[in-house]
Amino acid sequence: MATILGRLSRSATIPGRHSRCLRTLKTQAFRGSLTTSSTAYLCGVAAATSAYLGWRWLHGGSVVQAAKPRRHIDESSLRGLKLNHRERRFIKFSSVEYQGQLYMSPQDFIESVTDSEPRPRLKRRMLSERDLEQFAQETPALSKGSPDMFRTIFDKGIISYTEYLFLLSILTKPQTGFRIAFNMFDTDGNERVDKEEFLVLEKIFSTARRDRLNRALEGAVKANDAGADDEVVLEDELQKSHVVDTTLLLHFFGRKGKQDLKFEEFKMFMENLQTEVLEIEFNEFSKGLPAITELDFAKILLRYTYLQSDQYEMYLERLLDRIPEGKGITFSEFKSFCQFLNTLDDFAIAMKMYTLADQPISQEEFHRAVKICTGAELSPHIVDTVFKIFDDDGDGQLSYKEFIAIMRDRLHRGFKQTSRSEGWDAFKQCVKSEMKAVV
Repeated sequence: MATILGRLSRSATIPGRHSRCLRTLKTQAFRGSLTTSSTAYLCGVAAATSAYLGWRWLHGGSVVQAAKPRRHIDESSLRGLKLNHRERRFIKFSSVEYQGQLYMSPQDFIESVTDSEPRPRLKRRMLSERDLEQFAQETPALSKGSPDMFRTIFDKGIISYTEYLFLLSILTKPQTGFRIAFNMFDTDGNERVDKEEFLVLEKIFSTARRDRLNRALEGAVKANDAGADDEVVLEDELQKSHVVDTTLLLHFFGRKGKQDLKFEEFKMFMENLQTEVLEIEFNEFSKGLPAITELDFAKILLRYTYLQSDQYEMYLERLLDRIPEGKGITFSEFKSFCQFLNTLDDFAIAMKMYTLADQPISQEEFHRAVKICTGAELSPHIVDTVFKIFDDDGDGQLSYKEFIAIMRDRLHRGFKQTSRSEGWDAFKQCVKSEMKAVV
C-alpha cells in the first residue's frame, strides 16, 4: 500500500492539493496505521488514476513528470527541517534566485498573502546582472508610490526574506503602529531613516534566526540527523548578505542609496501596501463591480480560518437566512473593517474592560468600542452584517470572544501554526481545508 501511495503522490497528473493529501496517508501507510476505509478509498484512487493514465497512452498523450528544482530548494526536502511557517512559505513562493540566494518578486509576495498555493512553475528563474539592472531602472521613486505599485512592478523586482517579514508585519499594523515602526528604524532620532539604519532590520532578523538555527542544528547533530546539511544550505539561501540592492531599497533610498526616508513617506508606503492587498482580495469577488455581496464578505472573513467544514457552512447559511436580499458592501466599507481588525488586540482589551462579566455585546456597544480603538466609525450596514454572521441565536448580541478568535485567524492570513492530525483524520482535514480554499 505504501508503494502505491508513493507512486500516486508523485504522479504529475494528480492536482497538487490531492497529492498533498495522499502524501499525508502515505506516511501513515509506512506506520501501518491505515484503517479499512482508508484502504478502500486508496484502491479507488489507484484504479481511477490507472484508468486515466491508460486513456492518455491510448490517445497518444504523454505523461510528463514535473521537473524538480535542486534538492536543497525542493519542497519535499523541507519536511524534515526545523523551519517555521514563514520560512517555508517564502521558499515555496519565491520564484527567482540570484547568486545562490532566493528572492520573491513583488508578484510572489502578493500571491503569498492572497493565495494558498503559488502559481505552477517548473523551476525558479535564475537572474543575471542584466536583469537586476533592468529592475533598478524600472523601480519607481518613492514620490511615485501608489496602491498598485506591487502589481505594476509585477515580476520586475526582488524582495529578500527579511524584507518579506517586514512587509508581512505592515499588513497587520494599525495606523497608530506606523510611528512606532518608523521610530524603531530611526536610531539617531533625527526624524529620517537612511539606508544604513534600515539595513539594521536585516541584522536583527538574521541574528534571531541564526540563533534558533544553531539550536536546531545542535539537536540534529546529536541525533545524527541527515537534514542538518540541508539546514545549513537553506540558511545561506534565506539569510546571505545582500550583494545587490533590492526593489525596496531602491524605492526607499534611490539608486545611489543617498536618499532619506521621512515618516510621512514611510506612512504612505505602509498605507498603500495595505490598500493594495485589500483591493486584490476585494476585486477577486467583485468581478469589476463597485460592491461585493454580504456572502462574499463572509467568505473573505472566513477564508483564512481553521474552522471545520460544517462550521464554515453554518456561518454562510446563517447569513443567507438572515439577509435574503442584501444591498452589497463597498470597498470603502470593507477597507474600514479590515483596518479595524488591525486593532483587534486593543478591541479585546476594551471589551474586557467594558464587559467584566464576559457578557455578549450589542451593536451599539460594538460601534462604541470600534470608535474608541480606531478613532473611526464603521458603517451600520457592515456592523449589522457582522452580527448576522456571528450572532448565534439571533438575539442581537455578539459573543465577542468567539468573534475575536475567528478574526485573529483572518488577521494572520494562514501564517499561524496549527496542531497536526494523523491518519485518516489528517487526510479528511486536508481535503476539507482545500475545498474551503476554493469555495
